[in-house]
This record gives sequence, structure tokens and C-alpha cells, in this order.
Amino acid sequence: MSSDYRLARGPHATPEEGRCAMEWVSHLAGEPHSDRPACVSPVLRALCIALNDGLDKHQRQRLRPYLGRTIGTAEDGLDDARAWMAMDWLIRVYTPGWLALAGVIEAADALASLEAVQDEPALAAALNALKLARRDARAALRTARVARALPSAAGWSARNAAWASAEGAVWAVARGAVAGSSGQRACAAARAAAGDAAAAAARQSRARFKRAGAAAAARAAITPTIVALQQSAIVLLERMLPTETLVPSLVPAGPRETGPEGAWSRPVSPGT
Repeated sequence: MSSDYRLARGPHATPEEGRCAMEWVSHLAGEPHSDRPACVSPVLRALCIALNDGLDKHQRQRLRPYLGRTIGTAEDGLDDARAWMAMDWLIRVYTPGWLALAGVIEAADALASLEAVQDEPALAAALNALKLARRDARAALRTARVARALPSAAGWSARNAAWASAEGAVWAVARGAVAGSSGQRACAAARAAAGDAAAAAARQSRARFKRAGAAAAARAAITPTIVALQQSAIVLLERMLPTETLVPSLVPAGPRETGPEGAWSRPVSPGT
């Protein structure tokens, strides 16, 4: 197979319309055209689908070196560990990234400094830290609102952007052993804290500009964090994969991209 194939935003009714990441995997594995290949771990499939559809058309191609390594993972017994890795990323990378952007440094540092979240006791400790992070993020949002009355659309747009940058990890969590009540509470707390922080950062940026340039300023303020988290999520995917590829022809020639370690300045290794 040529290495110049392209990943398209999916799903697609027929191959002629294009193929997304998982549809290419189905093709390579000899399965019927689908974005739900039976040979792929449900956790990896959820993460790949969310990344494929969340990245722009250029960044989406960064997924190509990893697709061959998803084949044969459906029953490898590693999905619970993968789900914990996704949870760890949500708590120690994703949420601190947004908190730091809003200037909520103490809470960001507290989350990033937690022990790796890879079991229920660690999750219980993380839930306490997330509760405090939610409180501080909400306080930052209230302060930003008082500083200058601004349209609420800016905050909602930032919240949606923050959620989109974590959607893949949340779906991965939902397909593993972390999908119980504690996992659901942690995902909700991370979403709330990150959403408030993103909205606060957007409002802080808008307040520095006249209305004509405020919307653009808000977008510019949150975009670097979105990009960093997307790159970090690709690294998360890479860490979840087997070290061997079963379909070498799927991997383009040249050095493999790995991207930055994470969006927060203190890189972490999920699950270690």
C-alpha cells in the first residue's frame, strides 16, 4: 500500500467517498468497510475515531504511523490499563493545561503533581484535587465576569473547545474498567474545571480588547492550548499501542512522529 493515502473525516458510506482512520484499518485487516473494525481494541477505536474527527485535515494525517499497530488489539487484555491511562491524562495533563491558561496555577500544579492515576485509591485522591480545582476555576470565571460584562457566547465557545480536546480520552475511559461511578465523577469534574478555566481565559482575553477584536482575541488565547492537548492526545495513543506493527506497509517511511509529551510543563507518563 502506498504511504500517500489520506485520512478523511468520517464515517463514509462507501470507500469511494473516502476513508477515516478506522475505515483504513478495516480495509488493511480485510474486514468489511466500517469504522468499527472487529480487530481493534474498543478503547483504541474510540480514541482514534475522536482524534480523526477532531483534528483538522492536516493534523489528522499524523495518525497514520500508528494505525497498523491497532490491528490485533481487540482481545489483548490491555484495555483496562488503556482506560486508566486515558483517565490519568484527563486529570494530570488535560485539566491542568486549561487551569494554567486561566492563571489558576496552584490547582494546575496540584493536579499535575499527583501520583499516576492507575487504580481506585489513586482516583479517590484525584477526585479530591479535582474538587478543589473546580472551585478555583469557578472563582477565576467569576472574577473574569466581574472585570467586564462580555457576551456569554465567548465562554460557551471556549467550553466547547475545551471539551472537544478531551472527547477522545473520555470515550476511551468509558470503554474500560474506569467506567464506574468514580470514573464518571472524575470525567465530569475534569470537564467542569477545564470548561470554567477555558471560559475564564477567553473572557480575560476579550476584556483586553475593544469589542471589534474581542472574539478573535479569545480564539487566539485558547488555540495554543487546544493544539498542545491534541498533540498530547496523539502521544497518549502511541503509548497505548503495541510496540510492533502488524502491517508495515501502513506506516509511511521516515522517522515516526511522537509530538510533545504533554500540554502541561511537567510531562507525565500515564500508567507508570
